[in-house]
Amino acid sequence: MSLLPIADRWFERKRISDDITLLWEPHVVPLMRCNIWHLRGRDRDLFIDTGMGVASLREAARDLLDKAVTAVATHTHIDHVGGHHEFEHTLVHELEAENLRHPADRGGLLESVLGPDFARTFTEMGYPFSGDLITAIPSADYDAAAFQVQDSVVTEIVTEGDIVDLGDRAFEVLHLPGHSPGSIGLWEAKTGTLFSGDALYDGPLLDQIKGADIPTYIRTMKRLRELPVSVVHAGHDTSFGRERLVELCDQYLAWRR
Repeated sequence: MSLLPIADRWFERKRISDDITLLWEPHVVPLMRCNIWHLRGRDRDLFIDTGMGVASLREAARDLLDKAVTAVATHTHIDHVGGHHEFEHTLVHELEAENLRHPADRGGLLESVLGPDFARTFTEMGYPFSGDLITAIPSADYDAAAFQVQDSVVTEIVTEGDIVDLGDRAFEVLHLPGHSPGSIGLWEAKTGTLFSGDALYDGPLLDQIKGADIPTYIRTMKRLRELPVSVVHAGHDTSFGRERLVELCDQYLAWRR
């Protein structure tokens, strides 16, 4: 029997514009609380990342879904692809396609499963927490100890320069490795809009985890610094503009040079 409280609802949401809605999981600790972006297009919609997969994203967002939808993986860490298995069409970089099909790390939610070293490691990296990765459960019968990220189908494999066409909008795939080998961003030059995943967000960047590479991350930061963005919708924390992008890139480069 879980001692965690039962959440009234698992997802919260905020309408950013007519075609962009942000969803998030308030009962997941900040380290793992991914921004889930719903992007509406004429011919298909995107979910850019899908969160932990503790509760059904598809069910929670059913009122948003009136056409075909593609679940984009900006990368395949468990906090970004937990809900991908709910979708018939997915998109991922070629370097992480196999990990979306069959995740090497199935994850966990409870300290009893993760072990005390997990919290200690990420506290040292700037995300202090203790205990479990969730502060509530979605229903009374939910077995948090049994949580695992599930296999997902892979239907669209992309690499640098590919175009993700929504009919009325088109995004260029930017390969932005460093945080992970197959990290991508979606870039719309016409509007200066970048969905950056975990390549860049306004919080402590993780470059010493498994699969990360600091020299590669430095090259990605130099590239991002030159991008003429108007707005960055990131994988965690709040959105920001070009001035903040430059500050974040400069902070990282000064830290790691």
